Amino acid sequence: MRHYELTYIIASDVDEEAFRNVLTQVQQWVEELEGKVTETYQWGRRKLAYQIGEYTEGHYVTQQLEMPPHTTSTLERSLRLYAPIIRHLLVRADE
Repeated sequence: MRHYELTYIIASDVDEEAFRNVLTQVQQWVEELEGKVTETYQWGRRKLAYQIGEYTEGHYVTQQLEMPPHTTSTLERSLRLYAPIIRHLLVRADE
C-alpha cells in the first residue's frame, strides 16, 4: 500500500446533499480498489484560478489515501468521467 494525496474540485452548482454524495462515491471507489481514505479536508467553496467550462468557483476537497499502486489508473478514470468533479489531481505522498 502506498500513500497518495487526492485533491479535487466539485462543481459549485451542487447542493449539500449532492456534495456529500460525491464524497461518499469517491470513498466507495477507493474501498472497491482495496484502499482506504485516511483523512478528508474540505477547503470550502473557493474562486478558481481560471474558468473551467462554465464554472468560476468550486468546492475544494483533499483526501489522504492508502491504496495499491496498480489501482490508481482505475480511480483516475472514474474521477475523470464523474460529472460533478471538474478537476482532480492524484499524487504520491512522501513517506
